Amino acid sequence: MSFTDPRKAALLILNQLAKGHSNLDRLIEEQTTGLFCGMQRRDRALANALIYGVLRWRAKLDWHISLLATQPLNRIKPEVLNILRIGLFQMMFMSRIPQSAAVNTSVEMAKEFGSKPVVRFVNGLLRNCARNPEPPAWPDPAKNPLQSLAVSQSFPQWLIKRWEKRFGMEETRRLCESFNEIPPVTLRANTLKTTKDRLLEILSQQVETIEKTSFSPHGIALHGINGPVYELSGFADGLFQIQDEAAQLAALVLAPEPGENVLDACAGLGGKSGHIAQLMENRGHVLAADSEKAKLEALESEMQRLGVRITQTRCLDLETAGEPPDMESFDRVLVDAPCSGLGVIRRNPDIKWSARKHDFDRYHQRQVRILTNAALYLKPGGILVYAVCSMEPEETGSVIEEFCTTSQDFKTEAVGKIPGVAFIDADENGYLRLFPHRHGTDGFFIAKMRRRP
Repeated sequence: MSFTDPRKAALLILNQLAKGHSNLDRLIEEQTTGLFCGMQRRDRALANALIYGVLRWRAKLDWHISLLATQPLNRIKPEVLNILRIGLFQMMFMSRIPQSAAVNTSVEMAKEFGSKPVVRFVNGLLRNCARNPEPPAWPDPAKNPLQSLAVSQSFPQWLIKRWEKRFGMEETRRLCESFNEIPPVTLRANTLKTTKDRLLEILSQQVETIEKTSFSPHGIALHGINGPVYELSGFADGLFQIQDEAAQLAALVLAPEPGENVLDACAGLGGKSGHIAQLMENRGHVLAADSEKAKLEALESEMQRLGVRITQTRCLDLETAGEPPDMESFDRVLVDAPCSGLGVIRRNPDIKWSARKHDFDRYHQRQVRILTNAALYLKPGGILVYAVCSMEPEETGSVIEEFCTTSQDFKTEAVGKIPGVAFIDADENGYLRLFPHRHGTDGFFIAKMRRRP
């Protein structure tokens, strides 16, 4: 297989996702130095458009295919189904690509993956779609509104049903529409090295549009980037980090001060660790802890790029119960817990199809364990912040309620006015909840607690 062909590259990644080998973020990152490395910039952009487009609109594409196919979808080999999705996505959503090119390139891919009957099947179905761009019928919203919304907005029906019970049909529609929009690339200016206004000047000539974020005082939103983010001016010099605006608010709610001792308990690749050090003006101490050593190695490299000098790393499994290892106590602790990730569907549309109903209880139990163990490191009177990129009740408010019930020396504090942040209303419990259709950010939840003196 030629790795310079964008359609074949898209097919390879979609097939890997179908096998459950990895998530989209990791696959794209791996192929930046692998599969995509030999591609021209235009071809790489087409490959990405096909990957993200098929994942965003998979249910809509599958409905169309199901009405024209001679066999049920679950009888079609995943590799062949992805070829059909790629071809149909080009015909339905990419007006600049001739329909003949969409059909012919799909047939050529089918020749590499299937027998002659498979090739005839792909050719016949896509040519039928080209002649009939609309399927014979979409689901009737009057007869089955949940199925109609699930197909038209391309979401699993169980998720539509779940959200409709909470938000109602119209707001669920707006939520889905927001999730299906292509989001801006959001950066956080690294004020250890530059200012937001200076960064705006540096980047303004390299993108179609650039603007300040609505809430975060350090955020910049970019639209129409001509190339990878790591090729933008200022990246190599550490002038910014990629971080959604909602995620930027977590460190701002934590509000660390210069000279303090702070624990970033689920540090990952270091987006919030860098922000914490920035808010502390590189004075004090930040311990970035995570259970994955590889992430901490990447974090250390990232801190060097940003010019952060106060961060140390430690491999720590906070799911393990028992007495904490010999470690000093902290003034503030941030727990950005592992979660379903349903709040970041705009950026990771594969999450639509990998999420499962039973995952929420499993994540809830894991989050309570992590939060409980991380809280052991907090000084009396210290601040504990819990954050997840999810909007689901099991992962948000119910985690805080269970934690505060079992850890009675903690009490919640309302997230009020955040210094430098345009005002956002907390909910009736004092939690900060952000939604893409209401705030233009990822879906996010932040809660603030204090340990009793």
